[in-house]
Amino acid sequence: MKSSSCSLGDIRQRIDEVVQFLSVTLPIANAHTVEFYTQDVWKRFMAVSPEEVLSAIMSNGDQQGEPERKRIEPSGTTFGFCPQSNKVVDIHGFLQAAKAHSLPGLEEVCMSRSEFLLELKGSTVLPEIVTELEPDEFMNFKKSHEVQSMSEVVARLARHSGVKQVIDVGSGKGYLSSFLSLQYGLQVYGIDSSSTNTHGAQERNRKLKKFSRVYQKQAKAARTPGKAAAPRGISKVEPGLKEDEDVLCVDASRNEEERVPVASSSSAAGRQSEWNPDSEELFLSVLSADVMEPASPRVPPSQLSDEEKERRKRENLERKAQSRRDGASDVFSPLTSFVTAETELRELITELEDAVMVGLHTCGNLAPSTLRMFVAKPELASVCSVGCCYHLLSEEFDPAGPECLDRSCGFPLSQYLRDRSCFCGRNARMSACLALERVSLGQGIQMESLFYRAVLHVILRDHYSSFKSERRVGNVYSKAKSFLDYVRRALRKLELDDSELSDDDIQGYHDRYKPRMAEMHAFNMLKVTLAPCIEGLILLDRLCYLKEQEDVTFSALVQLFDPLLSPRCYAVIGVKTSTKRKTSC
Repeated sequence: MKSSSCSLGDIRQRIDEVVQFLSVTLPIANAHTVEFYTQDVWKRFMAVSPEEVLSAIMSNGDQQGEPERKRIEPSGTTFGFCPQSNKVVDIHGFLQAAKAHSLPGLEEVCMSRSEFLLELKGSTVLPEIVTELEPDEFMNFKKSHEVQSMSEVVARLARHSGVKQVIDVGSGKGYLSSFLSLQYGLQVYGIDSSSTNTHGAQERNRKLKKFSRVYQKQAKAARTPGKAAAPRGISKVEPGLKEDEDVLCVDASRNEEERVPVASSSSAAGRQSEWNPDSEELFLSVLSADVMEPASPRVPPSQLSDEEKERRKRENLERKAQSRRDGASDVFSPLTSFVTAETELRELITELEDAVMVGLHTCGNLAPSTLRMFVAKPELASVCSVGCCYHLLSEEFDPAGPECLDRSCGFPLSQYLRDRSCFCGRNARMSACLALERVSLGQGIQMESLFYRAVLHVILRDHYSSFKSERRVGNVYSKAKSFLDYVRRALRKLELDDSELSDDDIQGYHDRYKPRMAEMHAFNMLKVTLAPCIEGLILLDRLCYLKEQEDVTFSALVQLFDPLLSPRCYAVIGVKTSTKRKTSC
């Protein structure tokens, strides 16, 4: 495989361009919506009307896909800003510059999924499909799209690197892991910090083992002349197995939302090369929903008690021992651990060989940690990382953020941006999570809830000295029947006396600011417009980090998913030099 078309110098040049643009526009992304009226945010940044902004954004959206028209920026403005007032005076210039400095606008930096697969095709034999699966039978449409798109890329990477093992970091409930193991026969180790997720995956493993013999028997019967296959949605329970011990088969015609994901697989030795579609649907439908519990938060190892560390280690060892007693060569092994670049993978996975490391929508710092692990561990041959939750990233140089003491902050990752002490700010990273494509199609921001919260802040400023209370209002809006009800509920949650405010006083605030709601709408649309630019800087930083590594022979930013289905659609992919990797081992 040849190196990606963009060199390290090319990436640095694109980073410089985006940084220059954001140095002017980032204050808009960092403006807090809660303080929109108390800080008079519109007047601070805008010298045009909200109607003009909304009209320009709508017009810009209507022109998506049309040939780019060159536009001369008015004299004396920078990206639509007036240098003297630092306000937007040319909204069209602002929007055009934002589009040019977003990832979709930097076409030469990103590869499409088809381009990447074509790049691999020339140097890699296509991966063998052990079992043909239909993922929409056991996961929703969005997750099915993500898993199918990413699993083929990962399988191709594994074949290209000559490895058969995959480490799925932040594996959650095992959507990707199970698909990689079932369809491509890869040995997958799913690592998640949540014991709830790991226990859920283990429970799926147990149930799949109980049903694997029945499933294989039905598949064999379907291929044997004179034997009829089981009807759709009905299971023939194997003699000796009590029906009440096994999950009753669920009708395959039920709603997609009721289907549960599979996070495990049967023995590799027990796999068949051909499957009956009806019994396959049955096989994927037998799993109960008792493991669909919310994941517990990630807890760093330093915050775990000695008892908890010992408990996790014991559980992982017990799972491995149980697997050996069952005589099953599982191809998906769920493990509970909080991993960082310093984690010794061979201590966690004793059977580890050279492997591909993957992460599908790994939150916050886990995505950059995945890339650090890939660089630091000689046993990792390639990496495919799709991050999310940029607001949870820690920043090394953010003056308003917590201090990073161990030099393992999530941003910046590359030495190039670290040398420049680059930072975005938490509100800007929050803005990076917004989905421009969805908002452009009307799947927009819940403006009324933002408006309620901003007007509440005015009330807190005018009537309560503790309007900067550290306690958050939370999701009061979803329970409120009106603005009046919202304010009363919020004040009670903040433990503030609401008796000094009459209903007319509260409603008066609503009526006073209601005509200015368009300002908030327009301003938040500008933040949405900046989202792909901020995300672009974060991802270019990660790509630059891989380009800086001498033994990473290939690295690229690849769009794996449809952004309408999955807004966090870009993967950072890297491949090491095989000879250097083997020498290092």
